[in-house]
Amino acid sequence: MAFSSYKWKRYWPIVAIAIISAVIGGTIVSKFGAGNNNMKMEQAAPLIPPPTAHAQLSEARNTAIVRAAEKIGPTVVGITNKAYARDFFNRKILIEQGTGSGVIFDPKGYIATNHHVVAGAQELIVTLADGRTVPGKVLGSDIVTDLAVVKVDAGEVPAAAFGDSDSLRVGEPAIAIGNPLGLEFQRTVTTGVISAVNRPLEIAERRFKLIQTDAAINPGNSGGALVNADGQVIGINSAKIAVAGVEGIGFAIPVNTARPILQSLMESGRVARPWMGVSIVDAATGARLGYANIPENGVLLVRISAASPAAKAGLREGDVVIKLAGVDTNTVADLRSVIDQRKIGEKIEVVFNRNGKTQTTSMVLSDVPAE
Repeated sequence: MAFSSYKWKRYWPIVAIAIISAVIGGTIVSKFGAGNNNMKMEQAAPLIPPPTAHAQLSEARNTAIVRAAEKIGPTVVGITNKAYARDFFNRKILIEQGTGSGVIFDPKGYIATNHHVVAGAQELIVTLADGRTVPGKVLGSDIVTDLAVVKVDAGEVPAAAFGDSDSLRVGEPAIAIGNPLGLEFQRTVTTGVISAVNRPLEIAERRFKLIQTDAAINPGNSGGALVNADGQVIGINSAKIAVAGVEGIGFAIPVNTARPILQSLMESGRVARPWMGVSIVDAATGARLGYANIPENGVLLVRISAASPAAKAGLREGDVVIKLAGVDTNTVADLRSVIDQRKIGEKIEVVFNRNGKTQTTSMVLSDVPAE
């Protein structure tokens, strides 16, 4: 015990120095550590507050365009046109011909689109806003107005309300909704204004009165909706002028024009319209084809169908119609415009030139025969 006490006394100064050093060192570290932490707190970047979950749109952001897009967007569909072709091994395969747009106008699944979107399809696939893909059936298609009706069986679906295209004013907002360049950009919203109304446009020798807009319309937008600021469909997007250096000139079929066409396609699969029963060219073209003794202006009858209104009126091949129902017919577009504005069963006067002599007859328009 004495020896142990002696050793403790002997080593005590060393232990005491070690303890004091540890205490002093810990104090110094503690002080410098606190200083470093304070330095880090002072230099740290401020925190960016996260967005408020489900924040309500302000009045400035919740514009008429936003509300219209939310209202009509769910009614716009993608339409994929598929047809059969032969592969390298001459096997029959189903390939995609193109993709366009459509707008549901009845909750039972009736869709308005363009004729050229569904033309030649052996199969149609309709992509709904909720992500479903369902088969579509063409109830009727009209090449003259470039309109068609497609039906899907998908239960009750959202439907767009049609507005009054006759009430449009130049300069009011126009909103185009569709699938430009395919389904990758489905339900794209572009905006502009109504650039013109009742804009005459000749397509395939027929004259149409269309809505002109500068809202961007691209391939794939065809058949989609042109919408007003009230969230009503006022046109079916149909065409654009695709010429180098030309921008912002797109066209839509007014819904007031489309309504009776769509109704007829739903009910009978076709459109009943007046018919003369003739094949025609401009008189100037006829002269180049070798027809002799014909006037410079007018419409040359190059073929007349048997039992047609023209045949019953006594018209012959080679006659040149110069006036129809009191309207000068200098071109094929003029004549077709007059016929399109008449009714089935209506009796009209025909002024024509035969062998250099002007004659007059009456003709009763009939319905175009079913194919």
